[in-house]
Amino acid sequence: MKSITINGSKRESVGKKATKALRNAGQVPCVLYGVEGDPLHFAAEEIAFKDLVYTPDVHTVKIKLKSGESYDAILQDIQFHPVSDAILHMDFYQIFGDKPITMEIPIHTEGVAKGVKNGGVLRYNLRRLKVRGLPGDLPDYIIADVTKLKIGQKLYVTGVDSKDYVIQHPDNTVICQVRTSRNIVALDEDDEDEVAADEVPATETDDVAAVKEGEDN
Repeated sequence: MKSITINGSKRESVGKKATKALRNAGQVPCVLYGVEGDPLHFAAEEIAFKDLVYTPDVHTVKIKLKSGESYDAILQDIQFHPVSDAILHMDFYQIFGDKPITMEIPIHTEGVAKGVKNGGVLRYNLRRLKVRGLPGDLPDYIIADVTKLKIGQKLYVTGVDSKDYVIQHPDNTVICQVRTSRNIVALDEDDEDEVAADEVPATETDDVAAVKEGEDN
């Protein structure tokens, strides 16, 4: 997994006045948990978090302080201003290469579903998966191959399992599914079982036959 470096400095004071002064200076007050002893309070320029916060991707973080210390961490929580959306506060948690962590990893779909080619629509139930594994084993994203999905079929989390991580969702959790739509096209013989009879739009011939039957009655 990719890592982003954040250069910061320890906070000497954590009171309200000091915190307000930091924000006015364009810095974000932060706390690093998981270190030995008390949590570590530090601050960094708000612009330093741009590639960490404003992205759909996930990263680990290397926190480098002016005093010389360096910590590997993950983002645990973030607070935004309710009006300006400016970053008010961030919490991090220290990680170690030999200890598993839990993270939400984005899902990238691959291929075009067979059902979509026949006029169905791919609907997503999940955009991220919560997984647990060693930091070095976690991927930047999880690939979900949807090529074989027919109309009415679903892709479960068991379809993207890996020896590198453990998925923290029940096996029956759905990632995505192909739903019917008004654009269903004629199916090949091999795909006749994809759509139930009552889901296939009536053809012009069927409509005419229905009218004639009504006239005869």
